[in-house]
Parts: sequence; structure tokens; C-alpha cells
Amino acid sequence: MSIKINRSEECSECHGSGAKPGTSKKTCPTCNGAGEVRTVQRTPFGNIASSRTCSACNGEGEVVESPCSKCSGQGSTRKVKTIEVDIPAGIDDGQMIKLSGQGELGSKGGPRGDLYIVVNVKSHPLFTREGNDIYFDMPITFIQAALGDEIEVPTLDGKVKYTVPEGTQTGTVFRLREKGIPRLRGNSRGDQYIKVVVDTPRKLNEKQKDILREFAKECGEEVHEKKRTFGQKIEDMFKKK
Repeated sequence: MSIKINRSEECSECHGSGAKPGTSKKTCPTCNGAGEVRTVQRTPFGNIASSRTCSACNGEGEVVESPCSKCSGQGSTRKVKTIEVDIPAGIDDGQMIKLSGQGELGSKGGPRGDLYIVVNVKSHPLFTREGNDIYFDMPITFIQAALGDEIEVPTLDGKVKYTVPEGTQTGTVFRLREKGIPRLRGNSRGDQYIKVVVDTPRKLNEKQKDILREFAKECGEEVHEKKRTFGQKIEDMFKKK
């Protein structure tokens, strides 16, 4: 993928010297090119020598008498640079990618520093990631759960077929091996876990209800249905209109 960063680039006018084209840097007259100024202070205990960074040349030992008009003597300008980044499969949120030599310019013509990219992984609308494993809630019908069925399950590699055994209960978790996130080091992958969610029908007609009542009777179960109130019946009448 491509990213854009704002970094220092060598001035195209002076080619990094900071001096106006046709001129050059001069030896600093304050420190005579040493980059530091030494002072000697007399004390009752003898002479004490100290040194400090030259303020005239900022320790470089050279000064620019005629600064470059494009970079104001800095030798560099800020530019937006487009860089290609290879995102490795399996990288997780918050992990970093190091690009050697893609950072800021080094001082005094030194090599560039490094660029560190912090990765932010967007959440997926279907899958939830935990380490290298992914989790997915799979809705199935009451009939599929009771009788069993061959269903299509979405994975990172596309849909795969999976046989749900009869009598599957809601909340049951199945595992698809090697269908998770690739590991950064190695050729293996995590697993995908499928949590079955039985979708209970909300609206049944009388024939469907009779079938379920008969089914409950065959199973020896007593069903105490909640009767609709008069207000609910009136509300249903207005909905039909």
C-alpha cells in the first residue's frame, strides 16, 4: 500500500549545502572551525578551562555567508513523500513496521533515520479477531438445528460447506482448523470458531402453530401459550387496515 509522509528532503537549489549557488560555506571566525569555544577562568585554586558549543555556527565549524534563498540556509525543505509499504499478512493492531533509511535526513550529510509505522487494523463487520483466531456467529433456522443441514459458512478465504449435526443447540461452537489469521512467523494459521445461533421464528400462522403444538404433544411437553389481550387484538385490526 502507499502512504504519504511529511519529511525533510535535500534542497534542490543548493544540494544540501545551505549556501547560495556559486558560493560556499566559510570557516567560522568565532571558533576557527572547532565548533566550540574554550574559555579559561582564573580562580584562587588555579585556572579552570571550560568549553561550550559555538553559538555562531551551532557547533558545525562553518557558517553560511550567503544563504540559499530557497531553503534559507537550512540545506533542506519539507516535502510530502509517497512511500510504498509492504503490509505482512497476520499483522495485528498496534504493531509496528520499520522502514530503514526512510526517516529524517541525518545531520552533516549523515544517513537518513528510520521510519516506524504503527498499524491500526479496522474491525470486520462479520468476524471478531482474538490473536490469530477469528470468531463468527452463524444464524441457522430451528429446522436446520433440529434435523441437521449442510450450510455455507463465510471465511477469510470465501465460503466453505459445513455439516451441522441434528439436535444442535444454540450457542454450540464448531471449529474450522487453519481458517484463521496467518501467523507472522511461520506458515501456519489460526482457527475459525463458529458459534451457532438458532433463529426462532417470530410470526407463525395457525397451521404452523398447530404443527408445533402436535410436536410438543408427541414430546410429552405442556405448552402454556400467552393469550392476546383485547387491546392487542384491536391493534392488529388497525394494522391490517
